[in-house]
Amino acid sequence: MPRRRNDDEAESRRILKRIATEEEPAGGSFVARAARGAFDRVSAKDADRTDSLDYWGTRVGRTLGFLLAVGLMAWLVVYLTRGF
Repeated sequence: MPRRRNDDEAESRRILKRIATEEEPAGGSFVARAARGAFDRVSAKDADRTDSLDYWGTRVGRTLGFLLAVGLMAWLVVYLTRGF
């Protein structure tokens, strides 16, 4: 029984340490981290920079997709505020 308790305590400490490190790196709020992640996604930080066609195609495609999503959301807001 004491060994199981030690294992449980070790696992709890490991989980708490992981949670603490997940919160610290950005030093900001969840919204700031989400905005940074979205910007990195649209600007194709994960694309292969050695292949310029892939890199620019990814950037253009993600930017157009983002603009389309924003446009659709704006249209929905206008549609809902005018009434059905």
